[in-house]
Amino acid sequence: MQARMKHPVMVVPDAMTALQALSETTKQALPEKLLELVHLRASQINGCSVCVDMHPKLARRAGETDERLFAVAAWRDAPYFTAAERAALALTEAVTRLSDREDPVTDAVWDEAAKHYNEPQLASLVLGIAAINVWNRLNVAVRQPVGAWKV
Repeated sequence: MQARMKHPVMVVPDAMTALQALSETTKQALPEKLLELVHLRASQINGCSVCVDMHPKLARRAGETDERLFAVAAWRDAPYFTAAERAALALTEAVTRLSDREDPVTDAVWDEAAKHYNEPQLASLVLGIAAINVWNRLNVAVRQPVGAWKV
């Protein structure tokens, strides 16, 4: 498989730096393992093979287990996640699937996340979800092949 074009972050000056900076800011308020679960779930929804390949590797480096990584797609039915992680994954799905429902980020989803995360953490979570969605859309649009970027 070949990409349709050079990756946009390689074509547009400073795009890589800007997107990496955005992602780095989220790591100040949230555990890396949580962010990697969020990144993996959004990437599964968006069908981004690059990120579905990359984020489990990054999560493992952060100490995540295979058992939990394998269960992310079925997190509602798996016993491996805390209430806070479940709230983050529900928010991830809601923010990622904006066009699926009239009210994609319901008060119930938001309020559950707000019970577990303070305002800086919640802000970082929303920014982290937005950032991975940007990466997913870029990779899917240009058909970025898995393995082109090594982790």
